[in-house]
Order: sequence, then structure tokens, then C-alpha cells
Amino acid sequence: MSIAYFWSRSLLGNRGFLWLLLWCNLLGTVYGYYWYAQQMEYTVANNPIWQVIFVPDSPTASLFFTIAIWMLLYPPKTKLGCGFRLLIEALAVVTSVKYGIWAVSIIFAGYAQGSALVWQDWMLVISHSAMAIEALLYVRLFKLGATMLIPAAAWTFLNDTVDYTYGVFPWLPAQLMDDIASVQYFTFGLTLFSALLAWLVIRQARR
Repeated sequence: MSIAYFWSRSLLGNRGFLWLLLWCNLLGTVYGYYWYAQQMEYTVANNPIWQVIFVPDSPTASLFFTIAIWMLLYPPKTKLGCGFRLLIEALAVVTSVKYGIWAVSIIFAGYAQGSALVWQDWMLVISHSAMAIEALLYVRLFKLGATMLIPAAAWTFLNDTVDYTYGVFPWLPAQLMDDIASVQYFTFGLTLFSALLAWLVIRQARR
């Protein structure tokens, strides 16, 4: 068996594999919201309640991808449903790539400044790396076009703006708390990078 089989359409589009992927992402999404529960409770108690939606970045990205996989299994039939699918796919790709890379980068940036790496960190490194990789792999099977990247990027930039304007960004390693400005610039830049990378992958996939 060629190693290329593991990112081939025949495997990625197999219904059994799609169901496996859906359940893995769904469970990861649920666990992600549980992981953010304390910060969400803190945000509700200390900030306007509308800001809580911007707290759990990675779980929401995983939720978008889970819904996108569901719609690969059961494609919508209506015009409205098809439009919703394209938007969800764009959100899934941009946010999964962005937060996948972001989480891994922050973990190792904290480590570089003295934060200990525990087993949960390695779990997060593996799961968030998988988020970014699977999103890019599934561009070939998704229906989205480059146009839908505009609202997806706009939402992600809005998320960044709320995070760093109101201080609801994901809690960072203590060693990075004196580098908030650098983290902020990196975060905004990563949103742009993720949207551009998604555009390049879509362009290549549609050739």
C-alpha cells in the first residue's frame, strides 16, 4: 500500500472513515468546551455575556469541521442549505488551520521561556496539529470556493479583535503574559496566513 493512500480521495471520502472522523472531532469538540469551561464561567461572571462566544476558539473551529464532515455525509438539498454548507466549510478550514497552528506555537513558545511540558501539552500538540492537517486535506472534498474565505476570515479577525480588546483570549502560559503584544500580532498575522493558505490550497485543488 502506497503512503499516498492515506491522503487519497478514496480514503478521505470513504463513508466509514468520514464517520470515524466525525466522531473523533465531535468528542474533541465536547472535550474542548469542557477544557474552556472555567474560562467561560469566568468570562460570564466578569464580562458582558456576549463575549463568551469568543472564548473557546479551538472547540468552535472543531465544531465547524464536524458540521462540515456531517454535510459531506448528508449534503443539503436546498439553496439555503448549500450556501450554509459553503460558509461552514470555509470557517472550518480557516479556523482549524489558524487555531491548530496557534495552539502548538503557544505551547512551545511557553516552553522556550521556561514553562514545563506535561502530558496534556503533548495531547494538545497532537490534536491541534491534526486539526490543521485534516482541514487542508479535506479542501479537495469540500465545495467551498475562494469567495467564502472572505466572511470566514472576517469572523476570525473579529474573534481576534474581541479577544485582545476585552482580554478574553485563551489563557496563556504564565511565562507569556509579559508578551501579550507579541502574541496579539502573531494571532492577527496567523489569521491572514491561514486565509491565504486556504486560498492557495483551494486554487490548487480546483485545477
